[in-house]
Amino acid sequence: MTALTLSTAAAPGLRADAIVVGVAKGSASKSGDLVVAPGAEAVDHAYDGRLAGLLETLGASGAEGELTKLPAPAGFKAPLVVAVGLGAEPGEDAGYDTEALRRAAGVAARALAGSKKAAFALPVEDSGAVGAIAEGVLLGAYAFDAYKEGDAKAKNGKAPLGEAALLGGKPRDAAHKDALARAVAVAEELNRARDLVNTPPNDLTPEAFAAVAQAAAKEHGIKVQVLDDKALTKGGYGGILGVGGGSEAKPRLVKLSYTHPEADKHLAFVGKGITYDSGGISLKPAGHNETMKCDMAGAAAVFAAVVAAARIGLKVNVTGWLALAENMPSGSAVRPGDVLRMFSGKTVEVLNTDAEGRLVLADALWAASAEEPDAIVDVATLTGAMMLALGSRTFGVMANDDAFRTALHEAAEEVGEPAWPMPLPEHLRKGMDSSVADIANMGERMGGGLVAGLFLREFVADGITWAHLDIAGPAFNEGGAFGYTPKGGTGTAVRTLVRLAELTAAGELG
Repeated sequence: MTALTLSTAAAPGLRADAIVVGVAKGSASKSGDLVVAPGAEAVDHAYDGRLAGLLETLGASGAEGELTKLPAPAGFKAPLVVAVGLGAEPGEDAGYDTEALRRAAGVAARALAGSKKAAFALPVEDSGAVGAIAEGVLLGAYAFDAYKEGDAKAKNGKAPLGEAALLGGKPRDAAHKDALARAVAVAEELNRARDLVNTPPNDLTPEAFAAVAQAAAKEHGIKVQVLDDKALTKGGYGGILGVGGGSEAKPRLVKLSYTHPEADKHLAFVGKGITYDSGGISLKPAGHNETMKCDMAGAAAVFAAVVAAARIGLKVNVTGWLALAENMPSGSAVRPGDVLRMFSGKTVEVLNTDAEGRLVLADALWAASAEEPDAIVDVATLTGAMMLALGSRTFGVMANDDAFRTALHEAAEEVGEPAWPMPLPEHLRKGMDSSVADIANMGERMGGGLVAGLFLREFVADGITWAHLDIAGPAFNEGGAFGYTPKGGTGTAVRTLVRLAELTAAGELG
């Protein structure tokens, strides 16, 4: 993990491999010319005030994600200046958007892989900017090379940036130090979630995932309970057992409990943890199962959020439920037409074994409901329909309470995770009526993501506020890296859950 420091040192005398500066598209009053962002005054001065002009000559426009390198001016101890675009210059009374800073820092950190140290001279107007830049650096510097050896490792990747000094960050300022510490905790746990998503399913079985959770819980003072297949059978968790019945890797339900002595609110997070999804008997077609190791991204996000909340010391109780199973076809697998008796006592007719995530979540949601938390949020790579609706970078938010849905949407946007509120149309519920069971696990094809949300709602106890995040699109990036988002596992929803916990602890929700 990249080491972070706050520094008030002047850029010219700092020993580093590169100095990172921000540039932006000038406001309309300045005819759209490139401008050097605050924080880089000393660098611009060393170029005799001509840095913007030099960068324009090299083709820079200030667009978000754009990166331009040029030799450092005479007298600098760093040999390289890296200019990264921040987008449009803010108005006179506004500062740079924290997400723009986060993305810019991520782009630069990724581009500086292989470097020992870089200084980030980006705009630092307050502690929020410190946190955003720190997060961007740590998330952008992420690399997953655990399965590469020798020549392949050397050929395909460089070591992440070793150290980043955040210029303008004040080491003795309590707010700046707290922002840095929070960013480190959240980014490290988010990157751990990425590692879990990227780990091949032959190594990340439900049992192995549970072991990771147990180790982290011990390290950070979190209570943990693991229900194995025998305990699940005794408890009547028919959904988790049904989905995991076809695999030699037996299912698990993991409960992580972080408590704070001064907390008066309790949040429950529930994560879908299908460590590999073949589709079961309703086998996925070729081309649709190669990345299905990512089907546990919801559980990874919940796990990371609970640990991050503990590391930050939030004054809110947070319980995480990881519903872990592998969905495989075999003689013991659940079949289309089977009826499962869920932990809640309801029966479900399984019409499609590839609609398995909602089955494991249903059991975990009912278990979470039994503790009567103030709110439950489940997170799942649940439906391809949500990807068709919102694309590959935005997750859907559904809820049984409009105000709570709005709060979650706003929290997601605040931390830089694109989300969109989705409805739960009552007329779609009838499509899940079954002639042999209380409900079927499938309904109308059109609006499939909403149907899944309606199914989950059936397993939340009356009177409990609940929301569902369908992260099927942004959980796994099959394209090229962008901003601070790498190829592969992204860790999406971790920051939204942490922010929700922070707002709850501060009494700003409910």
